Amino acid sequence: MAAVSRPGRGRAAVLLFPRVEPGASSLPRLLPSGRSLLTGFALLGAGALAYLGARETSVFALRSIEVRGAPPRVARHVEAALRPLEGHSLVSLQAAEISRRLQGLPDVAGFSYDRAFPHSLRVFISPARSVAVVRQGAKAWVVASDGRIVRQTWPGAAPRLPRIWVPSAVALVVGSPLADPAASSALQAAVAAQAGGFTARIALVRSASDHELFASLPSGVELRLGSATDLALKFAIARRVLPLAGPVGYLDLSVPERPIAGGKPKVGG
Repeated sequence: MAAVSRPGRGRAAVLLFPRVEPGASSLPRLLPSGRSLLTGFALLGAGALAYLGARETSVFALRSIEVRGAPPRVARHVEAALRPLEGHSLVSLQAAEISRRLQGLPDVAGFSYDRAFPHSLRVFISPARSVAVVRQGAKAWVVASDGRIVRQTWPGAAPRLPRIWVPSAVALVVGSPLADPAASSALQAAVAAQAGGFTARIALVRSASDHELFASLPSGVELRLGSATDLALKFAIARRVLPLAGPVGYLDLSVPERPIAGGKPKVGG
């Protein structure tokens, strides 16, 4: 007769938790020890002293300014505007101070910066985009896309930029916006031409007394733009239609859905 073995009994492990007396609080065990508190306060104080020392001493004094993203002419203007900051601590340097010194530069559209410790400041510049040359008699000024007058120049400068003529009574100040309403409307057309991808050279942009815009090409073709609405679309249509229209005198884009090409206008007496 075969013997049948019985399975052995399993062993159980029991984990004993510390006994908590009724009414006793475990909060003191959660608080750091006095030694830990003293060490933490000491590190905090040392950090504060180090920060104050970096602000007030020449450890991180600004010694060099690196301008990136700007053409040489604009870079020189930026360096000259920020040069008074040399010797100041990089730690205490604020964006508001940099902005205050650069916002008056008409050829700077935007900026960002980075502290390159221990002694350098890197400034990344978005230069203003020149879109037209304003003419007033024998004088000329370059105007940016935001309407600010960037600099005075000579009449033949930037030959691919359209010309906008203003009366002699209009005050033109470098760094200030173009104040003449007719010239501002014409400037909108110059900006829209770039936005619409119109790469052909525009010789002249003008705004008529009835607030209709006209753009003249060196070939003599006149783009009749109508009102200052959908200008980028109108120039995009002109870019496609002109190569197909053949020799024309004008292209009427006042209604973008129905561009009309016509012969050369008659010359008045």
